[in-house]
Amino acid sequence: MAGLAMILFIALFAFGGQYFGWSDPEGHVQLALASSFIFGIICGYRVKG
Repeated sequence: MAGLAMILFIALFAFGGQYFGWSDPEGHVQLALASSFIFGIICGYRVKG
């Protein structure tokens, strides 16, 4: 499951703007995606441990 999440994150981060058509010249959408992925990892480890 973690591998699938990583692949989906990379695909959204790299090609999400082209696929969904959002305009992100300042990188705010990519920053939000990266932040949510990192926070998800942190929360997953806290719940697991």
